[in-house]
Amino acid sequence: MRASAACALAMLACGAVPPAAAQQAPRTEPGLRPVATYSIVARDPATGELGVAVQSHWFGVGAIVPFAEAGIGAVATQSFVDPSYGPLGLELMRAGRTAPEALAGLIEADPHPDVRQVAMIDADGRVAVHTGEKAIIAAGHQMGEGYSVQANMMASATVWPAMAAAFEGTEGDLAQRMLAALDAAQAEGGDVRGRQSAALLVVSGTSTGRPWVDRLYDLRIEDHPEPLAELRRLLLLARAYREMNAGDEAMTVNDVDAAVARYDAATTLVPENAEMVYWAGITLASVGRLDDALPRLERAYAADPGWAVLTARLPEAGLLPDDPALLSRLLAVPGGEPGIEEWRRLAAEGMAPAPPVP
Repeated sequence: MRASAACALAMLACGAVPPAAAQQAPRTEPGLRPVATYSIVARDPATGELGVAVQSHWFGVGAIVPFAEAGIGAVATQSFVDPSYGPLGLELMRAGRTAPEALAGLIEADPHPDVRQVAMIDADGRVAVHTGEKAIIAAGHQMGEGYSVQANMMASATVWPAMAAAFEGTEGDLAQRMLAALDAAQAEGGDVRGRQSAALLVVSGTSTGRPWVDRLYDLRIEDHPEPLAELRRLLLLARAYREMNAGDEAMTVNDVDAAVARYDAATTLVPENAEMVYWAGITLASVGRLDDALPRLERAYAADPGWAVLTARLPEAGLLPDDPALLSRLLAVPGGEPGIEEWRRLAAEGMAPAPPVP
């Protein structure tokens, strides 16, 4: 690190910079190639959610460009990418620095800022962005209220203005608005080399201290001919699983009607997903809601006979009551025959009571 850069970081934090950030500077890794990318960092003013969305013609862009932490901020680091801008930027913001302060300090500490493109946003929506003069053209950025869009090695200099217009003009949650910005970039030609990978990262506005809870969406398309279309497919699936999880949470407080509504919302989003239908049916069966459970199980069995086989195994695992009469009803619906055969096998091995004789 240059002496001036070290001084800049120390002065930046007024003595409060964490040791890791004080002792490290962004660096150029040997052999690192330019990650030509368009991305957005943004904050939802209604929820406080923070996020990054990105697409690139580079394998696994989600592993090196987007970083975010609930209640702290979000970072996109690209061009001749130095991934350390992500954790170091978040560490500085966690220590109380604003996004502009954090980025300014790290740029000052970087021996090669002219090849970087980095954007940061903090939990209060303050934005900072840097596009180095040696970022491969077309390269540029645009900031707005609570967001920044940035791109390099683009087919056209219209990419980032189009991203900004799309983000500002799209209704919906943060994930939906950020994906609209990516779609707009691609519509303007996107990366001059084409497309390969994409990622979407959204975290809560406040931290629970449990990062796995705070990460609302963490989706990556590592290598795909249509990464944005695939990212949208995964986002829809992730939304459905969030509905399933909400249904399970409602069941833990015995709010069965709310659980059914959530389960129905999930299967409406992805009606072809047998797993969601199946587990909703099993959960409802376990509390005696057979009228709601049996149609779901019939759908799952029709999709794959393995679900019926699994049903026969659940009482032993404690996921269904140890009640032969109940299990008989669950396997009596159309498609349940493989489960009855599995039940007989388990009984022969002493792992389950014998099924009733028809």
